[in-house]
Amino acid sequence: MGRVKRNIPDWIRFKIPSGAAYRKVASTVKAHSLHTVCVEAGCPNVGECFACKTATFMIMGDTCTRNCRYCAVGQGTPKPVVGDEPYHVAEAVAELGLKYAVVTSVTRDDIADGGASLFADTVECIRIKSPRCRVELLVPDFKPDMPRSLQRVIDAQPEVINHNIEVVKGFYDKLRPLGNYNLSLELLKLVAGSNIPAKSGLMIGFGESMDDIRNTLEDLVHAGCRMLTVGQYLQSRRDGFPVVKYYHPDEFNQISEMAYNLGFDQVMSGPLVRSSYHAAEMAGE
Repeated sequence: MGRVKRNIPDWIRFKIPSGAAYRKVASTVKAHSLHTVCVEAGCPNVGECFACKTATFMIMGDTCTRNCRYCAVGQGTPKPVVGDEPYHVAEAVAELGLKYAVVTSVTRDDIADGGASLFADTVECIRIKSPRCRVELLVPDFKPDMPRSLQRVIDAQPEVINHNIEVVKGFYDKLRPLGNYNLSLELLKLVAGSNIPAKSGLMIGFGESMDDIRNTLEDLVHAGCRMLTVGQYLQSRRDGFPVVKYYHPDEFNQISEMAYNLGFDQVMSGPLVRSSYHAAEMAGE
């Protein structure tokens, strides 16, 4: 599979990971045998975020049961989940002194509740170890039994529940063949109805039009989603979907303005924006 060399425009710049804070986060994650989406998905902001002592913990292993063509996370048959993983995430959060923690996961269609109980247990463990830490969950679609699984997550009362729509509706078949656009919208609608802020993220650069983007943002607003991230897709593996277009920062600003006009309350839109980028800032921390 391997990484791919990218011929990217001048306005996209990556920071080389370094510094004591970066090393502290990396060593803490390693000491607890944890994963971060920052590393597994090849996030371009890993250096910046680790240097600020922030990371998005990825529970339930590092292998996803889906086959999305844009994602750098490993795909295939995952190992059994580690039962004490929520405890170790909470330990890492406490050791790093985090005031805002983001927890996500690979998609585990092989688990009856999609891993919802592990998300809830992780929130509860963080609350015990770090009572003042606010928690954001970036959850999959819990396809095996979404309403019941999502309710388990809602009952844990995280401060924000994020679920990425990922790509515009017309690209699901070619990019997310095991995903379900309408199911994702229904999940966000249920989150919004619970009075927990609903957040979502969109990647662009696959060949979608501005009308495609607008239509997807309208669907998100109608579902009750009021927090949005929009970022540039970057091909991260050789067999990944190729980048069709690199959007200029001015175009990201236009998308941000569009989103606010449609009814979003918080929008972060830019070439290197990812779903948990500056998550605490978006949540008003």
